[in-house]
Amino acid sequence: MKVIKTIIIITLGLFFTIPIASQTKEKRRVFRDSLDNKLDFSNFLMNPEGFIPLIQPVTEPALGNIGGVFSPIFIKPNKHPMEGRYTPPNITSAFGGYTANDSWMVGAFRMASITKYNIKYQLMMSYASVNMDFYRTLPLIGEKDFAFNFRSLPIFGSILKEIKNSGFYVGVEYLYLKNEITPEFEFEKLPDFVDNKSLESTLSSPGLVLEFDNRDNIFTPDTGFLINATYHFNANWTGSDYEFGNLEFSAMYYKPFIPKLISGFRFASENQFNKAPFYAEPFINLRGVPKMRYQGKSTYLIETEQRFDFSTRWSLMGFGGLAKAVPENVSFNDAELVYNYGTGFRYLIARKFKIRMGIDVAWSNNDFGYYIIFGCAWNNRK
Repeated sequence: MKVIKTIIIITLGLFFTIPIASQTKEKRRVFRDSLDNKLDFSNFLMNPEGFIPLIQPVTEPALGNIGGVFSPIFIKPNKHPMEGRYTPPNITSAFGGYTANDSWMVGAFRMASITKYNIKYQLMMSYASVNMDFYRTLPLIGEKDFAFNFRSLPIFGSILKEIKNSGFYVGVEYLYLKNEITPEFEFEKLPDFVDNKSLESTLSSPGLVLEFDNRDNIFTPDTGFLINATYHFNANWTGSDYEFGNLEFSAMYYKPFIPKLISGFRFASENQFNKAPFYAEPFINLRGVPKMRYQGKSTYLIETEQRFDFSTRWSLMGFGGLAKAVPENVSFNDAELVYNYGTGFRYLIARKFKIRMGIDVAWSNNDFGYYIIFGCAWNNRK
């Protein structure tokens, strides 16, 4: 049955790409760059009805290694660009997908700027049925996986205000997450890390945000910093079933130290305070590492990514990182060291927006993964 569903996903992907391939000769010129006559979506995106019909395979190991998401992405230049500065475009997208382990999701997303007031905002709403494995190390047994089905309704919003054209932003964000969770394994009693309350629970998490962003591009940066510190809190008065806090910090830096070689560096950490449901514990987010495989009360990671642009359109990637997830009552030194490394390529699919797309393959301690990348792999937030 799963094989049949996978074939349906691939067939749908072909269906959605056929209209582009079958355009008239004149319309096909819209998908060519006037500079080099190569495939390019820039001019099409600037049309009122233009979008990138992204057929993105879901290659996350934790979701069955294969699946697909169809997402028409509308990317429009801001009608009121900031003078003398890079102004991010406005992005609107809807999405729907299915994976080989019978997970599915639908939703919509909006990211935009109101330049008159130096404000940027994001909105997202989704509904999903996700089958996910969580891993724990048990006495005498070693590492064991526990499968769960999540019926989830996440709603997210953020609004940030820039301080006097400095690149520094302050603001707030909010995450609402309602979960109905079904264990997909046989048990006489739930494992110790799962409490009954977590099987049907609501998180309501306001957050405070400080950010600095001077990147030359939000999709595939060549230069600049993105530094973010966020504190989320859950409490009875916010409408949450749990009381805990999360402090997240991330820093990314991009620099072309030599011509054609763009070097990227990333550091990220997360610390959790008080008791949270098992699914909300911090986890290591690296390519090649399944989501939720390594969890702890705190996580720390460093990663570098090197992009060599051997032509205007094509780039070769190399990356690698180290991370630790530190469980409660375990020291940093005793926590397991997790690593990843990999390679990939990018194609400049929309030159005027500096959007690159490609494929990465990655290895880690115990796993392998392959990923379709839109923009920068580090753009995705948990």
